[in-house]
Amino acid sequence: MTSSWLLTLPIGIPLFTLAVCALCWRSTALQRWINLAGSLALLAAAVALVGATRGGEILATQFGHWAPPFGITFVADMLAAAMVLITAIMAVAVSVYGFAPGESGPRHAFYHPLLQGLLLGVIGAFLTGDIFNMYVWFEIMLISSFGLLAVDATREQLDAGVKYVALNLIMTTVFLIAIGFLYGATGTLNMADLARVLPEHGNPGLVMTLAVMFLIAFGSKAALFPLFFWLPASYHTANTPVLAIFAALLTKVGVYAILRCFTLLFPVEGTFLVPVIGVIAALTMVTGVLGAAAHFDIRRILSFHIISQIGYMLVGVMIATPLALAGAVLYVIHHIIVKANLFLIGGAIARVGGSYDLKRIGGLQRKAPLLALLFAVPALSLAGLPPLSGFWAKFLVIKPSLDTGQVAMAVVALAVGVLTLFSMVKIWNEAFWKPAPDAALAQTAERRVAGAMLLPIAALALITLTIGLYPEPFVTYAELAADQLLHPATYVEAVTSAYVLPGETP
Repeated sequence: MTSSWLLTLPIGIPLFTLAVCALCWRSTALQRWINLAGSLALLAAAVALVGATRGGEILATQFGHWAPPFGITFVADMLAAAMVLITAIMAVAVSVYGFAPGESGPRHAFYHPLLQGLLLGVIGAFLTGDIFNMYVWFEIMLISSFGLLAVDATREQLDAGVKYVALNLIMTTVFLIAIGFLYGATGTLNMADLARVLPEHGNPGLVMTLAVMFLIAFGSKAALFPLFFWLPASYHTANTPVLAIFAALLTKVGVYAILRCFTLLFPVEGTFLVPVIGVIAALTMVTGVLGAAAHFDIRRILSFHIISQIGYMLVGVMIATPLALAGAVLYVIHHIIVKANLFLIGGAIARVGGSYDLKRIGGLQRKAPLLALLFAVPALSLAGLPPLSGFWAKFLVIKPSLDTGQVAMAVVALAVGVLTLFSMVKIWNEAFWKPAPDAALAQTAERRVAGAMLLPIAALALITLTIGLYPEPFVTYAELAADQLLHPATYVEAVTSAYVLPGETP
């Protein structure tokens, strides 16, 4: 019964908050407070879920008293619980940021219901134990994200929204087709049951074909090469809180699905998927970082860096050793925090500097020295400099690359890190160090960074510093989560033993 509540609350809280915000559509000020309260409640529920799973226990529940593989299954291991927690932290951060003056999105009646709908879809994807229900949660996430992307209804946003939805719907259709083939081949869609059935399937060629289809579907959600084009075509048009939550969560749902399915359902070790994933990872890193180096708009630079950093996470899946998977888990957590923070800082830079275009701003080190300091923390962490969280995340990915003889992959990862540092230094030099252009001086003389902006930025920077300076508990957690991924028997047992007959006690 306890596990049922712990698994239901992270879904129930955003659903309830969504409904209350929708009922209060006449007052966006009241919506902001309800949204913040709901996000804080979600954070409390996520902390309880992590506390219940951090010892290695896997929680599972079956709704409606249907025995697995039938019915709706929710499962939380250490990875899923950590993803729910980091989602809740992001929800609180963008909710506080939304109180800042000048942020148009949070002043729209649809914004907060859509934000909670996005959280609902993301958390559902993390907790589901059924591959078809993952598709359903993806659809909820897609609908909410499209609404958030176009919430200001500008021509630029609507154009980006059409591209975003069209490209994502194509890949969602591929996902649904793959699910249909999978069900036809196995007769089940419960992931624990699939983990039992697929290794015994008499047609390994069909299983590998299904694996490729799922890699394509999830790769598009994760913005892997060459399926990343929807991201730089749309993200730069969103307002700052929306952009931050998108950067933090949307691609990571795709990465999570890859981590889950390519350890539980389609283990890559010893298959042709190893070199395929390796090439995709390297090209994702390189194309993303080169795109960032070519731009001078802060939002576009950071959007391309979302792509480049996803490649590092895929390296852990390719190598599939305990340390490599631990590196992928830690990299996901680190990147969510750092990337969301950089976009929040980008919004603050545009607020005080008057533009996202680096060529039109400058001198912010003297005008906003605290913002300059807060920018340095996630920027250097993204590049992987010690002693910040990005250093440990990159170390846990690059070391197993060298240990397993993947020297070329390690070289690519290090080179991309150098180019990432170049991009971050470019932002620093243009926005903070160089003198402000004369045309911008009069416009920005009275602009200041609001406290509602600085509070979440400082909090996320503190988390980055904590992971960097005290990495041991985070690395240990990532290693234990990776061990659960590599030994799916515990996951299967937790799901199959979750069914309780009516009238019985767990």
